[in-house]
Order: sequence, then structure tokens, then C-alpha cells
Amino acid sequence: MKILVVEDDPTLAAFICKGMQEAGYTVDQVQDGKEALMISATENYDLLILDRMLPNVDGLTILRTLRASNNVTPVLVLSALSEVDQRVEGLTAGADDYLTKPFSFKELLARTQALLRRPKFSQNASTILECAQVKIDLSKQKVWVDGEEISFQPREFRLLEYLMRHEGQLVSRTMLLESVWDYHFDPQTNIVDVHISRLRQKLDKGRSVSLIKTIRGAGYVFEAQISTA
Repeated sequence: MKILVVEDDPTLAAFICKGMQEAGYTVDQVQDGKEALMISATENYDLLILDRMLPNVDGLTILRTLRASNNVTPVLVLSALSEVDQRVEGLTAGADDYLTKPFSFKELLARTQALLRRPKFSQNASTILECAQVKIDLSKQKVWVDGEEISFQPREFRLLEYLMRHEGQLVSRTMLLESVWDYHFDPQTNIVDVHISRLRQKLDKGRSVSLIKTIRGAGYVFEAQISTA
């Protein structure tokens, strides 16, 4: 696995690189945003660890540029900017995860491993995900169900994408809260259940069995290849 670390603090960059190499990863490191754009356009990486505040080109601009060019490489943003709106801004720009400084290397490594466990998708026809009778275009934020385009709200889209990327796997409410809402705590609401219900209303028209199966007390499974009624 190959990781690009984009961090302009040489001490922190050396700390991250050393730890990742000791964990068995191949690591490249750059300190400048412009250089990061150039190398990410010519080299293939399994993950980018990206500082938000960089010289020449900032981290969010790098993110938006990568996503606009259909580069779907997972990106973990590091930043001292820790307000909720600032974290949401980073995730909206295309980050897969957002870790605030200061942080423990143990947590950084755990988040890195979690991102690298995600299913891989190619980077051209790559922006299309298809499971059962559902197709989504990640770059255009569009969804088709049984060939018919259906409108989804941004949060519904993110929830559906997460479920499809984990097709056939059990995903817990905690996993969904962390990955779709960026909540690292239990909000004590039924927000997940409400959004799952909305997805079912849009996905299951004309079906005798829902594409999203509830596992009582555990979570949900998106099951492909379920026939219509």
C-alpha cells in the first residue's frame, strides 16, 4: 500500500512518515500544495494524508481539484481547524475523513487502516457504482433505480453510496453516524432510521422485499440481486 503525506511541518511530516513505514506502508512526502497536485496526477496512491493549511495551494483546493478530475483516491485531512463547520467544509470538499490536530498516531493509523479497507473502484468508468437495480454517478450526484432517475437529497446520497460500497456487509448505526454524519458520539436520535426509511421509499417501489435489510439490534445490510415483485 502506497501513501502520500502532504504536510508542510517537517517535524510532523517525519513523525507520520516514520510511523506509517513502521506499519508496513510505502510512503512519499511533499510539503507544498502545488507539488502535491503534480505528484498525485502522475503517481497512483492508495491514500492521501493531506494537511489543510499548505503553501501555494491549500488542502481544500487540492481536494476539489482531485474530485473534479474524477480522482477517487481516499483522502484523510489533517487540520488544526476543528470547528464543526470547518470539518463539514472539508468533508463536503471531498475528504473521506477529517482528523483534527493534535492527534495520536494510534488514531491516525486506525483511521488510515479503515480507509484502506474500503472497496476499491477504478478512476474512469469508476465514478459509477451499480448494485442490483440501483446505479449512482458519484461525479454528477445522480441516482437511477430500475433505469429511472430519482432525486436524492445530499445526505441521502451519501448514505446510499456508503451502503452500496459495503454491499452484502453488515453496517451498524455507529458506522453510519461516523461515516455519513461525521458524528463520533451517539446523538440519541433516530436520525439513521429516518434516513433509511426515506431511502426505502425511493428504492423499493414495486418490490416485495426491501433492498436494505434490517438486522435487529445490529444494523443494516444492502442486498443486491433482489428481484422485483
